[in-house]
Amino acid sequence: MNTSPAPRALTRRAMMISTAAAAASLTAFGKVGGVEIGVCEKPPEFAKCEALGYDYLEPSATTIAGMSDTAFAAFHDQVKASKIYCRSVNILLSGPALKVVGADVNLDAVSKYLDTTLDRCKSLGVSVVVWGSSGSRRVPDGYSRDTAWDQIKTYLKRAGEIAQSKGLVIAIEPLRHQESNIINTGAEAFKLVNEVNHPGVKMIIDYYHMRIENEDPEIVRTAKDAIVHMHFANPTGRRWPRSADEDPVYAKFFQILKEVKYQRGLSIEGTGSFDADGAASMAFFKSFLG
Repeated sequence: MNTSPAPRALTRRAMMISTAAAAASLTAFGKVGGVEIGVCEKPPEFAKCEALGYDYLEPSATTIAGMSDTAFAAFHDQVKASKIYCRSVNILLSGPALKVVGADVNLDAVSKYLDTTLDRCKSLGVSVVVWGSSGSRRVPDGYSRDTAWDQIKTYLKRAGEIAQSKGLVIAIEPLRHQESNIINTGAEAFKLVNEVNHPGVKMIIDYYHMRIENEDPEIVRTAKDAIVHMHFANPTGRRWPRSADEDPVYAKFFQILKEVKYQRGLSIEGTGSFDADGAASMAFFKSFLG
């Protein structure tokens, strides 16, 4: 976790200009069956993402927050000048200072970080802020799970307010039990969305975590109105997808996406690269969604 001071907020004029530029470029994106296809990667991979025909790059929020003003300005200018953008960010919270569960939570510090970091994200075109961040929500040994659940709801309501004020949404990410000891399934995330009941708080489905937890893809249909984003990887090895026969549930999953008319973002998140897998993965999504 970067421990440098929180990033400086952009001026209101700069925010308006960059947001307008991102909005204007939307017509240039090439969707697959109405779904925007992106990749979770670091900013230096942005040019490859655009060259291979993806719709957006999804960097981590902690990376964006940790950039110097000079480095961020250069990346910001690169995004503005391109035909693609950053639709979403992940890894929202990292490090002990930004925990939201436990006896020593400091939500004021979390809120301060969110306020400045989300300004940067917004200027890149971001609309969805994925909150997985397993360390931030880990329930300490012996700690009340009911208390932890209530703390998460308190955090989400505050984060949702901050996000909504900037035209963004916080999206809860279910994580497999090997990574997180709370919120492991789409059903749990959906329950949380309903209990928080805030327009700035929604959820995502991560295909890899869904399969590892053996959750029925029907959760996509059940929670369709709350799902604002998706992550995807071949569950065998958590790799970039390449072939329809890699997993027997692919067909059912994509059929449900079509039936519920899912028209949002889907990001590859796994082991692989643009050079080795970019073309094959794009062909994979076109075969199912095209």
